[in-house]
Amino acid sequence: MTALQIIGWGATSPAGTDHPALVGALDRPPAPVEVAGRYDAPLPTPRAHALLDFDVRAELGRKGTSFFDRRTALTVVTCRRALADAGLQVTDANRHRIGVVLGTTAGSVRSSVDYAVDTFTQDPPYMVNPALFPNTVMNCAAGQSAIWFNLTGVNATLAGGRVAFLSVLRWCANSFRSRQADYLLAGAVEEFTPHTAWLSRHGRDDDLPAGEGGAVFVLRPPGGTHLRGPDAEVLAVTLGFSPRGRERAEALAGCLRGALDRCGVDGGQVRMAAIGGADDAAARAAGWRAVESALGHSRARRIAVDEAMGDNPTAGGALELATVLAAHRQDPRLDGQLSVLVAQNREGAVGAAVVRGWGRGTHRG
Repeated sequence: MTALQIIGWGATSPAGTDHPALVGALDRPPAPVEVAGRYDAPLPTPRAHALLDFDVRAELGRKGTSFFDRRTALTVVTCRRALADAGLQVTDANRHRIGVVLGTTAGSVRSSVDYAVDTFTQDPPYMVNPALFPNTVMNCAAGQSAIWFNLTGVNATLAGGRVAFLSVLRWCANSFRSRQADYLLAGAVEEFTPHTAWLSRHGRDDDLPAGEGGAVFVLRPPGGTHLRGPDAEVLAVTLGFSPRGRERAEALAGCLRGALDRCGVDGGQVRMAAIGGADDAAARAAGWRAVESALGHSRARRIAVDEAMGDNPTAGGALELATVLAAHRQDPRLDGQLSVLVAQNREGAVGAAVVRGWGRGTHRG
């Protein structure tokens, strides 16, 4: 049974924003850019997949953006692209039925750290700018996106690290089942700062540079009305937990098998597989073996956006789905084919989703 339908999406990434750029990055990864010397704090590596040319004022204008932190600015811009791609018009009649659901690790870490530091380092009585406080709230990006587009439906942020995006998809499916919304903007977007660079580096055993960006998708429940058919159908989402690392690959494979069984499809039908950027090379290798075990073959094309766009623990899953859907828009031979997304984090969470994709306007289901 179809859990969700995707009617449009928007991406902001080091590879670009359109579908040729996202697909092309898999074969021709963009080089990381020089970030050393651009920040007051030290960085773990001199290069990263950061969006150095991003300017929120150029994208959204000066009014209302003065106190946006970088994560919020990137999110609002990406939401705008998703709404435009879906052709969804927000009106007084529907705004209360359109919501925003985002995944995160800890909101804007830079905003939280900088605000806390100011309370100790400002001149007595250590007063800080109150306009900066909203940026420290985990739900800031989702809330500001709703304000910017005047959406008054459900609004939520889920903390889950590398599994956050899959958690968002399941949350949205539950929200539609309980008839809390007609449309949801769902995704994950992350900023690049020295803080996120060090968090990405923590515990890694490779030299993968940090990344930036993300993707947002406009979702509707199955059978919803829209001007055209969906770009994709999320057929099933499953989540699990494995407290011991040595058993995590088995749990991940079981999660994927459960998702395939839930939507009644065979692993042999899967054409593309994406695994959320792992915490280290060993975890990535174990994850791919788990996927192959669950599918029963290794013929599915691997979608590894972290190798092309850098390590983005929060938004990697969203960028993977955007890249999968971009491939469908590029290649009509993929119409109706299946892809899987899987993710895991070092704390033990695992997840999987099964997606059937279509090219723009070619859905026939």
